[in-house]
This record gives sequence, structure tokens and C-alpha cells, in this order.
Amino acid sequence: MPKDNFNLSKKIDKFIDYLEFDKNYSPLTIRNYSHYLNRFLFFFNDEKISNISNLNVELINKYKNKLIKLNLSNKTCGFHLISLRSFLKWMNKNGENVLSVDQIDIPKAEANKLIFLNGSDVEKLLNTPNTNMLQGKRDRAILELFYATGLRISELTSLNKNSFDNSKNEIRFNKKTIFLSTRALNWLTIYIEARNDKNKALFISHKGLVTRLTPRSVERMLKKYTKFAELPTNITPKALRHSFATDLLLAGAEVGSVQKMLGHKNISTTQIYTHVTNKQLHEIHETFHGRGK
Repeated sequence: MPKDNFNLSKKIDKFIDYLEFDKNYSPLTIRNYSHYLNRFLFFFNDEKISNISNLNVELINKYKNKLIKLNLSNKTCGFHLISLRSFLKWMNKNGENVLSVDQIDIPKAEANKLIFLNGSDVEKLLNTPNTNMLQGKRDRAILELFYATGLRISELTSLNKNSFDNSKNEIRFNKKTIFLSTRALNWLTIYIEARNDKNKALFISHKGLVTRLTPRSVERMLKKYTKFAELPTNITPKALRHSFATDLLLAGAEVGSVQKMLGHKNISTTQIYTHVTNKQLHEIHETFHGRGK
């Protein structure tokens, strides 16, 4: 490896260490940054760039075109460039003469389509598990909990039995309090009372070894019930989270309150649901208002 490439590789390693130990980034974020920056290192090598200080807008555009030729989405290309900007910003703070990050434009990601269920489809899905079986009781409790709280799948699978307090109709974890609907509370109680194991996890596997249910297992379960219920699209845990949020907003809840319940740091993330609910309200008005007939 040429000397300049070796030096750049070492600097990338130091930057990754900085993210991990100084910034406390998650292992997944560390892995992604390493992947994106190593891809840039290959580009640096292929282009025979003499020094990182020689990086300019023309070369950045060439790098973008390389990423596009890999059939990456705009969103993924954006992640590559965001990691490069962070790296260059860190280098600049450490006294390196590098391209200003303001000169690196991030491509706009395609708008993600929000998938969510209407009321009748929610009921169809929730009533699909065979609740005569212990596993069916568990699955019904999971579906009810998803729809009643908008929990992320990682949050739901990390819950323990002592997270659930049926005397207060709530779940507590990570210093957060999640309030339960009467129906979700009922099915959680039914499921827990039907168990005779000593596993501390709230949701466990009932086939083979008694182990905590994994996010992947929950995704497979939901996919199975989506098919059984003959819903028009594959419903994911995220779709149930979307359903929770849109139902609250359609019922008149304030965006700020929904933001807190969803655990969004930025209210702009929550506001994506308002575009959906505003459109639905307009359609309802067109359908039922006297002058709209």
C-alpha cells in the first residue's frame, strides 16, 4: 500500500476509535462508518490521489458516481457521504488541511412510504392468533402491545416480566413509563398468568428451549399473521408503530404528545405522520361533507 494510503488508513482507524471511545457511538454505527470509509479508501487508492489534502469537489463528484454505479440508493449514498464529511470535519479539527465539508452535498433520499393499518385491518390482525394455545396468547399480547404503545421492536423484546405493572396499567423500562390500553393490559395479564416458567423475559419462545424472543422471531410471527389475515401488504413492527401514531393524530392528539410517546428526539420526525393524517382528514371531508357529495 502506498505511503499516503497507509497514512489515510491509519487516520480512519483513529477516527473510528474516536467515535467508539470518545463519542460512545453504538457498535452498529461504528461498523457502518468503518464500511463506508473503507469504501472511500478504495476509491482514494484507485484514483491514485497523492494526499487527502488534494481531495476536491471534482473528485467528490467522481466518488458519488462510483457509488451510484454500485446501484446504491440515494439514502445509502448519503450515508457514505455523511461519514466522509464527519471524517473530514474531525481531520480539520485536528489541524489537517482538508476539503471543507460544506462543499460535499448530500443527495436527497427518496421519501419513504408510510405503511399503516386502518381500524378494520387492525382488528383482523389482532384477532388472528389462536388464543386457545399459550403461543397464541403470547402473540396476541405482542400485537396488542405494539398497537397500544408504538414500541420499537428492540424495546418490546427487551422487556422483562417485572417491567409490567398491572396494578398501574403501565410498563416501565429505561426510566420511561409506557401506558397501556385496557385491552393490551388484559392480554398481557392472560399471557403471564398462563406461563409456568421462571424466565425473566416478558416474551419467550415456547418451542424448544425457553429463551427470550428475538426481534427476528417477532418479525417472522408478524409476517405469518399478515398472511393469515389476508392483509394487502406485509405488515412489519414499524407499520404497527405507524398505525399507533396516525390513530392518535386522527383522534386529535397533539404532535408534541405523540412525539413523547414515540420517543422521538426531534419533533420533525413525528411531523411526517401529520401529512398522512391531514390527507386522510381531507378525504373524509370530501366523502361525508354535504357539499362534497
